[in-house]
Amino acid sequence: MRSVSEQSLEDLLRSLAPQVLGALVRRYGHFDHAEDAVQEALIAAAAQWQADGVPDSPRGWLITVASRRLTDLLRSESARMRREAEWVPPPPSAAGADDSLILLAMCCHPSLSPPDQIALTLRAVGGLSTAEVARAFLVPEATMARRITRAKQRIKASGVPFALPDAFSGAVLHVLYLMFNEGYAATAGSDLHRPDLAAEAIRLTRLVHRLLPPDSFGNEVAGLLALMLLTDARRAARTAPDGTPVPMDAQDRTLWDAAAIAEGVALVTAALPRGPVGPYQLQAAIAALHDEAPSAAETDWPQIVALYEVLLTLTDNPMVALNHAVAVTMATGPAAGLALLSSLSSLHGDHRFHAVRGHLLEMSGSPAFAREAYIRAAELTGSLPLRRYLHARATACQ
Repeated sequence: MRSVSEQSLEDLLRSLAPQVLGALVRRYGHFDHAEDAVQEALIAAAAQWQADGVPDSPRGWLITVASRRLTDLLRSESARMRREAEWVPPPPSAAGADDSLILLAMCCHPSLSPPDQIALTLRAVGGLSTAEVARAFLVPEATMARRITRAKQRIKASGVPFALPDAFSGAVLHVLYLMFNEGYAATAGSDLHRPDLAAEAIRLTRLVHRLLPPDSFGNEVAGLLALMLLTDARRAARTAPDGTPVPMDAQDRTLWDAAAIAEGVALVTAALPRGPVGPYQLQAAIAALHDEAPSAAETDWPQIVALYEVLLTLTDNPMVALNHAVAVTMATGPAAGLALLSSLSSLHGDHRFHAVRGHLLEMSGSPAFAREAYIRAAELTGSLPLRRYLHARATACQ
């Protein structure tokens, strides 16, 4: 046994939860009952480990306790449920595979809609609470609970085996991308970022990357992994000691993770020539230009603008258009960027649009309008550190 702080214990349990859930689903099935059993095991661990210390094999401890609880749950069901609960050896394709990765593939089952895939993955693989997932989707917690329950029921009804799929879908990459984004920039709560969630997204993407050949889909996986590494490399510098965000142009670049940057650059450099080039590779190339610039003033903004314009031909994502407007501003001035923002009406309900607009208005010498935009952005964000930062920017414009 070893002692552990409350925060370290919380981080440990969060990282182990999807692994334990995956192990139970692989062994017994019954996604919904398995999740309940894992939650009870986590509660028991939080109480016991804080007092007695963490066991030598915390994952094994959790699996044992959760298995006992799941057996109790299943025994209370009908005789059919009891027969289905009997242990069977995992299928050959699952032997030795990472349970979290298989769980991810299950959460991205084609019978689910993309929003349900993302919600279930954040809940089951990412370890977010239902309330946290609800905040990410801007819906009431009860609504999200019903959505997640229906998604689990559809997976159960599909009869999909707990095994690695023959091929991964684009939905898996999209979910990993959103999972990383939620970890790197939390949409709600008191923390600006959740390193454990970002790290788990990177770990799972690494596993997918190792499983795939260097074909067009494999290149996109390499691009996604590069994008995550190049973005996460800046994490240590993006928060001030008081927890407020630090814009990239004001960050201490000596705090950036040089090893992660080197790995990310190597991945995207190797993937791009193999073609065809996909959206994740282009975003990784943009991130590489930011990370390799010796200073903010030396960033190659014209090249970034060119890459965004190629990216816009591949996707109609309004966030890409918003980032393109920022790049155009940095390359040619705020007037051009503000003109591009005028066509992004679909983003008027997103805090990022108003934060960017405030920044561009501030650059153009319109502090009163910039202040209004910052206040509107603060009203729309669910992140408390970002809200404080935006109010500070608004105050500075007075």
